[in-house]
Amino acid sequence: MLPYSTQLIEEDDIAAVVEVLKSSHLTQGAKVEEFEEALARYVGARYCITFNSATSALHAAYASAGIGKNDEIITTPISFVATSNMAIAVGAVPIFCDVKMDGNIDETLIETLITPRTKAIVPVDFAGKPVAVGAINAIAKKHGLLVIEDASHALGSDINGQKIGSFADMTIFSFHAIKPITTGEGGAVVTDNEELAQKLRLFRSHGIVKKELWTSDMVSLGYNFRITEFAAALGLSQLNKLDRFINVRENIARYYDEYFENNNLLSTIPIDPTYQSARHLYPLLLTPELHCVKEDIFSELHNRGLGVQVHYKPIYQNSFYTERFGALRLNNAELFYRSELSIPCHQKMSLFDAENVTNTVLEVLNTYAHRGSGF
Repeated sequence: MLPYSTQLIEEDDIAAVVEVLKSSHLTQGAKVEEFEEALARYVGARYCITFNSATSALHAAYASAGIGKNDEIITTPISFVATSNMAIAVGAVPIFCDVKMDGNIDETLIETLITPRTKAIVPVDFAGKPVAVGAINAIAKKHGLLVIEDASHALGSDINGQKIGSFADMTIFSFHAIKPITTGEGGAVVTDNEELAQKLRLFRSHGIVKKELWTSDMVSLGYNFRITEFAAALGLSQLNKLDRFINVRENIARYYDEYFENNNLLSTIPIDPTYQSARHLYPLLLTPELHCVKEDIFSELHNRGLGVQVHYKPIYQNSFYTERFGALRLNNAELFYRSELSIPCHQKMSLFDAENVTNTVLEVLNTYAHRGSGF
């Protein structure tokens, strides 16, 4: 099965982890700081605070921003549930904004959703394609809001050469196994704000400040959200390869762009030439005639060895959300969900693999096209 995304672990990655496993510190050592410093340099941020997952990084970001009971964040329904779940975890309410047909939040609708309870705008760079962060920042500045960018898909993405991670008040990255680089599980928050960075560090490690000798003081509520030394060692090794990994993904994506151009059964998502996407996902958008047979298409592609996936069911359609917040309908989010299919695109692939993917996808779509049209 060729997965839609996967990790690439090489011998030097293994050696970096083994070196730490043989050392005196498996946690709370120098390797974590080294990884944080390297990541901050790469994205152009002053501070980087690593976590054991992007979910805990989101939790820490919301808490450090002072978002709490009955506050609101404006975010996208086309994301993994963690983006909004962690707002609920601190007592806040996610307000879902509709998306554009690239899966990114529609920045033109954000301002209509702002209320006196709104504390932050939380966009997601879907598939690695950067959101319209300049327009979002302008809205946030006008209304005195924070921008907390969930860039779990977008480490290495940029706009005009400026890396994602250098635009928002806080930016979250994920190092889950299927992301362009991995620490197994892991995440980070980057920021230029020293006060937020201090709060994030406290939240990550029980809210404890170490003093002299054995003494310490717990000054705020916190958790054990620390990343391990060996995970940081893997992350540091992988970070040195990120640009190479993205280049492979980009070459695969460009092949797909050319192959699928002007196809009457699907469309692709264009990337502005001033943008670089990390290409965490390569989404196809099926035409409406195929929506009713999408489950069959999905199953058949799996049967033929393509590990396709769908990203994502709108968060508000999950039972937890409907029971807690009631029914919601957002037209583009639901059309995007019905249309979207992620096909393999990752750094383990060759152009030969990509050719096999395109041939298989079109063969399957053509087989089901007449069934979807009702004939």
